[in-house]
Amino acid sequence: MTQSTPTTFTTEPVSTAADSPSRADGALTTSLATAPAAASSGFEPSLINEEAATNAAIRAQFPILKQMLDGNPLCYLDTAATSQKPQQVLDVMALFYTEDNANVHRAAHQLSARSTVNYEKVRVQLQQFLKAKRREEIIFTHGTTESINLVAFGLTAQLRTGDVILIDTAAHHANIVPWQELAKRTGAVIKPIPLDEHCRLDLHAYQALLELKPKIVALCHVSNALGTVNPVAQLVQLAKAQGALTLVDGAQAVAHLPIDVGHIDCDFYVFSGHKMYGPTGVGVLYGRFDALDSLTPLLTGGEMIKHVSFAASEFGSLPNRLEAGTPPIAEVMGLGAAIEFVQSQLTPQMQAYEAELLQYLQAQLRALGDVHLYGAWDDNIGVVAFNLANEHHQDVGILLDQQGIALRCGHHCAMPLMQSLQLKGCCRASIGIYSNKADIDSFMSALASVKALLL
Repeated sequence: MTQSTPTTFTTEPVSTAADSPSRADGALTTSLATAPAAASSGFEPSLINEEAATNAAIRAQFPILKQMLDGNPLCYLDTAATSQKPQQVLDVMALFYTEDNANVHRAAHQLSARSTVNYEKVRVQLQQFLKAKRREEIIFTHGTTESINLVAFGLTAQLRTGDVILIDTAAHHANIVPWQELAKRTGAVIKPIPLDEHCRLDLHAYQALLELKPKIVALCHVSNALGTVNPVAQLVQLAKAQGALTLVDGAQAVAHLPIDVGHIDCDFYVFSGHKMYGPTGVGVLYGRFDALDSLTPLLTGGEMIKHVSFAASEFGSLPNRLEAGTPPIAEVMGLGAAIEFVQSQLTPQMQAYEAELLQYLQAQLRALGDVHLYGAWDDNIGVVAFNLANEHHQDVGILLDQQGIALRCGHHCAMPLMQSLQLKGCCRASIGIYSNKADIDSFMSALASVKALLL
């Protein structure tokens, strides 16, 4: 894999903090003192307060949030890893198993007919949700990872030795490893798109790499580790001008942003249900019809065939051709309920609420001092990545868990990103539509106690 030249990231001493041990000696990071948002504890969360009643009504729909952990109310700040599920999602899945459980597309009896109708209704829901042109452009998978693998394998016959594949440096491993395997099979060359000093994708470097006429450009819509938002419509337009196929990983975007694949104009867009208040085990691959139809199926067998004999087999048409075997039927039903939830609750007002809540979290971390923030911008979505002074992220996470705070610590399936930042890992607090000011205040109180204990 071709390595990019290391970027020097903006840094400045943070309060009285020592250099973070999670980074190599001499490494430079974007610290809280230089992060662009306001660094004042006087942050006024006006919208957060105004929407408190709406938030309370939303939280009431999530049974899991009512529990206590070791005598502390659960403070769930790990939505980027998986979102919690509203009651309507749980109810729809239970209803399927108690009243409609049957395989789809494969029988004449009433249970199967009902299951098939409801299953295919979700495909139409997704077509409308993503603003796709055709229902056949929606493929059900088991998640983002399978969706990307399906595309990467399916393109094998279309690549040759020396062809270039560009990958976002901030990509999740699921948007790196399948392309590396494709490169092994075909002799293609992987080139990472570097970040600039502000932890954003370097547009100038990207444009220079596009001069190589890449065959594939793999991007993330929103970084799962940092929460930075890529201008994917612009990036896709530039890639298409050079003849590249484009795939966008939208796993961290779908719960926070309205998605219009026509506007983005990508060839493929992928995400998982469990990131958007739906169940685990189900995901979506959107693809332009012609691009999807050109893919060699990753899985073969039942459901995806038109005719089978011992002499030869003929594959069926989209979408079935890329959906071999029994699908995750109950999970698809749950995903349909999650789409209804998101469409009803993720109003422009709630998007603004989430944005202000994240800015409040950033401001509180800066005010605490002895905290390193990484790529913390005002327009980030859902995520704040940080380290506490020179303490190991895992130690911080364990101590927070003892106070009922659930967040993620580690490399966040983004080792190349951590390497580019010269970090071993970091803590990540992530919010969802159910998160509120009380969550942030509880987290900050707990983190203050961790700081007092360790520093």
